[in-house]
Amino acid sequence: MNRDLLGIRQLSTDQITDLLRRSDGYFLQLNSIDPFRKSSLLDGRTVANLFFENSTRTKTSFELAEKRLGATSVNLSMQTSSLTKGESLIDTVNVICAMKVDCVVVRHSSSGVPQLLRKHLPDHIRIINAGDGGHEHPTQALLDAATLQAKLGSLKNKKIVIIGDILHSRVARSNMILLNKLGAKVTLVSPLTLTPKYVEEIFGVRVVHELADEIKDASAVISLRIQFERQSRSLFPNLSDFRMRYGLTPLRIMETNAFILHPGPVNRGVELDNEAADSEKSLILQQVKRGVAIRMAVFEWLFEDK
Repeated sequence: MNRDLLGIRQLSTDQITDLLRRSDGYFLQLNSIDPFRKSSLLDGRTVANLFFENSTRTKTSFELAEKRLGATSVNLSMQTSSLTKGESLIDTVNVICAMKVDCVVVRHSSSGVPQLLRKHLPDHIRIINAGDGGHEHPTQALLDAATLQAKLGSLKNKKIVIIGDILHSRVARSNMILLNKLGAKVTLVSPLTLTPKYVEEIFGVRVVHELADEIKDASAVISLRIQFERQSRSLFPNLSDFRMRYGLTPLRIMETNAFILHPGPVNRGVELDNEAADSEKSLILQQVKRGVAIRMAVFEWLFEDK
């Protein structure tokens, strides 16, 4: 049976651990004296990158991973494709299949698109979810875990606090699932209006609505971007109020030894002040570096001989 990466929920703890181990090897290689040495793992393979949403970090990271593994990348600009002329998603995918691709990396504003593609694509074509609506973003959660493990070692019983717009965040969902599987203790901090219903019961996390002292004893804090594009109405009074209640301000970061992560792009002065984003506690650039390694590990896992 061929593998896909549609979400973190499909992965066992052993598979997650295996992917993180593989990524460590690629990370060391990328930071070696010859970081641009190419692998031949994907020689002769063609990967189609279907990004229906803009994403500089994720798209570039996948492209670099593909190139460094020897694949041919096909990047489709969906804003100028036949979709704008009325062609359906399935029609477009069928055209791509006729071009004999081996893997599709898809990012879409609607939840469930990777699963829909799985139903319509031939079994031999692998599918990687690069973010679907408010559902999941599995490679982001994997690179976050890799970044945290490099600093904390085992995540078992470590307190990880996720702050901000939980309601619209696929990053939060994938991280909740993955961190729970690795034994971390996850606390969500967000306004009631940005907190999904029944999230405690569904994901096995702790939820609070005031930041207060929550980060003082945390091992790491994952701050999330406010996703204005997914909000049909304002869900909090104003940006100043949000910063005062949930932002990582200079005073707050002085009171904790927690490492700081953010999936990007950062709204500076809202979720993170400059002092937090640029501090020694910030792992944001480490997340970016780990992104290519994780995606290389995913490709290896998908295409290794069985």
